[in-house]
Amino acid sequence: MSEENRLEQEWNEESENTDTTDTMTEGSDFAEAEAGACESQAPDGEQTLSKEEIKAAKKKAKAEKKDKYKEKIEELEDRVKRQMAEFENFRKRTEREKTQMFETGARSVIEKILPVVDNFERGLQAAAPGGGSDAFMEGMNMVYKQLMTELEGIGVKPIEAVGTEFNPDFHNAVMQVESEAFASGIVAQELQKGYLYHDTVVRHSMVGVVQ
Repeated sequence: MSEENRLEQEWNEESENTDTTDTMTEGSDFAEAEAGACESQAPDGEQTLSKEEIKAAKKKAKAEKKDKYKEKIEELEDRVKRQMAEFENFRKRTEREKTQMFETGARSVIEKILPVVDNFERGLQAAAPGGGSDAFMEGMNMVYKQLMTELEGIGVKPIEAVGTEFNPDFHNAVMQVESEAFASGIVAQELQKGYLYHDTVVRHSMVGVVQ
């Protein structure tokens, strides 16, 4: 190949390389321009959000989600508090009902024991002096005192009657009597002893009141 032909071939190859490079450069510029257009325009032609706006939107969504969780937690806490209050009311009501049932049962037992106590006292009063050995009478008195001590221990005590002013809350007047020792309206005689159970009347005293 002659020198002239060789130079002509090199010139052609260099021209082709230059055209290719220019084409690639133009394609890169077009891609960058298209990317910029995508950033400024949405597929439907509307303007897209900026990075700051996207960040703000994400932050808002996160805050809204957090608020929803907070509301749910507060709702659950309120429900737990109401259930705890209902349970506490149930516990108190159960304790009250149990106490009332116990009180009712105790009163029933005491009411049945009181006639036995009455008969015990009548027996001791009726025992004639010398009708039994001193040891026997002493033993019976000890049993009676023990019985009354146990009753007192569970809250049973006799109602004061003789010498006190008549009180319909504690006394049941069955007769009027005359007395020089007591003024009018005062209990002068006790026919049957009354009893209290924890400051509640189990049985009223049957009394005679001075007229």
